[in-house]
Amino acid sequence: MQTRMRSPMIRSAVEAATGRLAYRFRGVFSRETVAQFVQDSYEQLGQRPNVAPQFLPIFIERFARERLEAMAQAQGLIAKQLPEVLFVCEHNSGRSQIAAAFTHELSSGRVAVRSAGSRPREQINPVVVEAMGELGIDIGMQFPKPLTTEVVQAADVVITLGCGDACPIYPGKRYEDWEVTDPADQPLEVVRQVRDEIRARVTTLLGELGIGARP
Repeated sequence: MQTRMRSPMIRSAVEAATGRLAYRFRGVFSRETVAQFVQDSYEQLGQRPNVAPQFLPIFIERFARERLEAMAQAQGLIAKQLPEVLFVCEHNSGRSQIAAAFTHELSSGRVAVRSAGSRPREQINPVVVEAMGELGIDIGMQFPKPLTTEVVQAADVVITLGCGDACPIYPGKRYEDWEVTDPADQPLEVVRQVRDEIRARVTTLLGELGIGARP
């Protein structure tokens, strides 16, 4: 990790990301806080051999931005514009990614959605990417993210999908556990069934939140 962090390209890209995020969160967090989150996000994402070096800084910036937004919401520093739903599974490479994508798509962006994994893998399950692509939903540029405290604190609804008791419990939130087959190492036919089951559950959830799912 340290070797990659010393790479001039990675170092320059991370420094640029820190500057952009410091500007985005000016008046909310200090540049030092932003820099700490960027560095910690880099360390939490870790080595990802399947990610090209030019894409790693993009993932780091996206992960750090998501965490900073969540912490600002949890601390009441910025107002929530939308209800927040968090999906958590073990690897964040299949079920929680499917659920997050459907929630965003079927709500037409009227729900802020995040996903995370208790033990995230290096990349999204390619069969899951293929199954979602059949419905015109591209999740190929998503990436597994570790579960962090601030995204749980910011959520209004936390949905777990087979991650056991890894998700911390905070009062005042709605928690559900969806028992859905893990698509890991499953053929496309099984992944399609998992996909369709999660879509049905997301449709029900949106109805319960008072947000009708679009056809």
